[in-house]
Amino acid sequence: MSQPTPHHPDDEQLLRQLGYEQELSRRMSGFSNFAISLSIICILAGGITSFHVGLCSAGGASIGLGWPLVCLFSLCVAATMAQVASAFPTAGGLYHWGSILGGRACGWVTAWFNLAGLITVLAAINAGTYDFATAAFGVSAEANTATVRTVVIVLMTLSQGLLNHYGIHLTTRLTDLSGYLILAVATVLTVALLIATKQFEWARLWTFTNFSGLPEGGAVFPKQDNLMWLFALGFLLPAYTITGFDASAHTSEETVGAAVNVPKGIVRSVWVSGVFGWVMICAILLAMPSVKEGVEQGANVVPWTMRAALPPALASGLLALIIAAQYLCGLAALTSASRMTYAFARDGGLPFSDALRRVNPASKSPSVAVWFAAIAAALFTILVPYVTIAAVCVIFLYISYVLPVAAGFYAHGRTWTKMGPWQIGRLYRPLAVVSVLGCLFLIVIGMQPPNEQAVKIVGGTVALLLAVWFGLENKRFKGPPQTATRIEVP
Repeated sequence: MSQPTPHHPDDEQLLRQLGYEQELSRRMSGFSNFAISLSIICILAGGITSFHVGLCSAGGASIGLGWPLVCLFSLCVAATMAQVASAFPTAGGLYHWGSILGGRACGWVTAWFNLAGLITVLAAINAGTYDFATAAFGVSAEANTATVRTVVIVLMTLSQGLLNHYGIHLTTRLTDLSGYLILAVATVLTVALLIATKQFEWARLWTFTNFSGLPEGGAVFPKQDNLMWLFALGFLLPAYTITGFDASAHTSEETVGAAVNVPKGIVRSVWVSGVFGWVMICAILLAMPSVKEGVEQGANVVPWTMRAALPPALASGLLALIIAAQYLCGLAALTSASRMTYAFARDGGLPFSDALRRVNPASKSPSVAVWFAAIAAALFTILVPYVTIAAVCVIFLYISYVLPVAAGFYAHGRTWTKMGPWQIGRLYRPLAVVSVLGCLFLIVIGMQPPNEQAVKIVGGTVALLLAVWFGLENKRFKGPPQTATRIEVP
């Protein structure tokens, strides 16, 4: 497990140039920064708990073709974000980027979308973990009541809050462990399933089949005839999985050599997750006794496939490790959400900001922000179903990703002339255009049936933000202390 690295001499100097003093404990190495984003992306969480979202749309093609297509888009977003992160490595991450490159309004809106996205992704992770665990180990309907589900998810979230409360040192050790665990379990699962596959039907990976309306009584998507539109709806599987890589940015003030290690962590976590995740879900698809039977399993398709293909002891052991990785994924998501809360409150952007910005003097952790994010996520899980939570968090997070990227498109070469040590040069502006257009498309597919509730949630959020900004915050909110371009790191 990685050890804390001595402070990089430029970290605190750069933070002062951006208007802040070092308050959080700067202990994270480059690997730890990469591991926290890898842990939130967690292909063993979204890639498995949402596997049926892809499979039950256009069949195997959504797995074999849809996943890499969306991962390339996510890599475009990650690369543009990484360039901005290298220039402005603060705990506020996207909020500060939006403010510096696009002005106070851009930063304020970015902050709220990012915070809402981080809280909903935590809710989605923990709800998905519970549902997967009950399906994997055959919990009966009598025992798996709505009350039991709510209590267990709330306790799970609060336990993650307790671990975060004790500071970044403990959290870092656990997320480092999570990074190794994800890669190891994904590798063992993939190899075991490929060995167990008796006959490789490679055509499954590119075969389009209309599975809308199935399984009966629990369909992911209502019955429809447009196969290519179903294929697009299946993009929600990789789009939901490959989120959370902004965690590397949110832990910038706790990362050594942040101007280099943060952008590396963002990009590396996306491509590693994309490659490992694709090979893993393809192995699951190939190992199924029958694709049609797999579709009929609905959300239970992955445990069903594992138990059908693998020896009972191996299947049970791997399922238990997957659940452990999903729990640690939620832990890392809470770390990211609490840092965003702390950074926004530090500039007075939240109600009760004076309390939310407090740092525990013993643990050097923003403990009040930790508990705020944990309680908010627990409440959201009670009110909204899992598939809709996943769709909403994708929309919120990708909006917050592309707002500062779009602002950077206009500022690049104008008000933003000095870059950080990590950059993609002339590719930035073309990739920024791809990122914005792709985000608009994700918004559209994320609001389609059965996720109509997302229209009300996202639409209501936009209306509320506009009303609050023009009615109050436009006059009150001053934004980050540093709104000019940064001084280049020596």
